[in-house]
Amino acid sequence: MKLASLSNGSRDGALVVVNRALTRMASAASIAPTLQAALDDWERVEVGLRAHAALLEAGNLASIPYDATKLAAPLSRVYDWVDASAFLNHVRLVRRARNAEPPKDLETNPLIYQGGGSEMLPPTAPISADEDWGPDFEAEVCVVLGDTPRFVKATDAHKYVRLIAIANDVSLRRLIPGELAKGFGFFQSKPATALGPVVATPDELGDSWSDGRVHLRLKTWLNDELVGDPDAGSEMHFSFFQLIEYICRTRAFTAGTILGSGTVSNEDPAHGISCLAERRMIETIASGEAKTPYLKDGDRVEIEMFGSDGGSLFGRIAQTMWALHHVSSDSNS
Repeated sequence: MKLASLSNGSRDGALVVVNRALTRMASAASIAPTLQAALDDWERVEVGLRAHAALLEAGNLASIPYDATKLAAPLSRVYDWVDASAFLNHVRLVRRARNAEPPKDLETNPLIYQGGGSEMLPPTAPISADEDWGPDFEAEVCVVLGDTPRFVKATDAHKYVRLIAIANDVSLRRLIPGELAKGFGFFQSKPATALGPVVATPDELGDSWSDGRVHLRLKTWLNDELVGDPDAGSEMHFSFFQLIEYICRTRAFTAGTILGSGTVSNEDPAHGISCLAERRMIETIASGEAKTPYLKDGDRVEIEMFGSDGGSLFGRIAQTMWALHHVSSDSNS
């Protein structure tokens, strides 16, 4: 089952079901007004939503053409946006880029931070940032959780994964070192994240959803050039199930929480990049100098994942960089 949120002038949009081919979508308002409402009452509404989706798939439900530009983020605001860094190749490269050593327990203790969930961007919203901040895309995979209690173990974590999504978790690279030097984590360096237009239940991925990982390639284009095609499963060191166990060690999470994988990254350079920081680090290692600039005004970033049948699973994130100018970024308060 695939779901999305149609922009309607409200904060959260209106819940719609989307067919597998991403060609038609239909209102699900008779079952739940919004995706958050559906997640809040998932045990009751899931059957109805699946029946609705089946009618749409069979062409027996009034529908409109699928159009990502008419969609809000599936969840425009979330109670928690929790992002990991489960691909250790990425961690090692970006740490090296800022002359920082990875933690000694990198392979046993996941890196996690809590991002800002009050604004999740639609899939075609611009990336709005000052070029001096070093704006960068980060292509990743996410899961949307149902109500998840404390002390969940990885072996039981699958029970709480409701939906799977993709995201562009933008970073402002030149703001990160100063923030981390304060010893208090990311804040200004992590602006709003864009979600893919469609979310899907795990069964939509078939055998590609296995052991808490998405075993498919996540493609990224920059200005129409394919720059990344890494496998999102094979080198995800910590699975989503392990990450869920970790974040639930001391607290519970409410339905609608989004948990990200962190930037998808493979050791083989032939698979390309899911962020510019990696390319810059690879250049620095090779020649002593990073030549690739961060995002500039007018640059276009697109992110998409395709299923084993070749069809798009979550639709395409397609964002254009809109450069801000003369914005102060030197506050140390």
